[in-house]
Amino acid sequence: MTDQADSQGIATGLVKWFDSVRGFGFVVDDAGGPDILLHANVLRDFGQSAVSEGTHVRVAVVPTPRGFQATQVLEVTPPAEVGAPIPELSDHSPEEIAALAIQPARVKWFDRQKGFGFANLFGKGGDVFLHVEVLRRSGFADLAAGEAVALRVVDGRRGLMAAEVLAWDRALHDAEDAVA
Repeated sequence: MTDQADSQGIATGLVKWFDSVRGFGFVVDDAGGPDILLHANVLRDFGQSAVSEGTHVRVAVVPTPRGFQATQVLEVTPPAEVGAPIPELSDHSPEEIAALAIQPARVKWFDRQKGFGFANLFGKGGDVFLHVEVLRRSGFADLAAGEAVALRVVDGRRGLMAAEVLAWDRALHDAEDAVA
């Protein structure tokens, strides 16, 4: 952690694990310090309900009697792509996906065990398919029903499919930056 003498500092590291049911997880400090507690409420304030292992985060931290604890998530960078590509997305380059419009959506349901779920785009009919691998590549471990997210969507063989999932707050910030 940087600025360990301060009452609050900034740390970066990789998510060691995060359990959305238990409501917390830990970040391994890049600087070699002790693990940092990441509470679900702090992550929710950033606009995500869960984060996947291996995701790189930048957080504001404070020392507590039990160790360091994140007080604010400042940045989330999804893990490097690993595993086999999703066949329906293999026709699209990362640059093409990044160029797609960001669309506001709400999660209809998502079952982590099944590996998929659906979301509804605001103001539009039909469902958007959510694949667990797209979530992982976007830095999410899980999604809650009713959660607001932003999606980059492609037209798949069986209908609309999320190619990228963004935290609502991040997407809003990115959209404001693009306008400015």
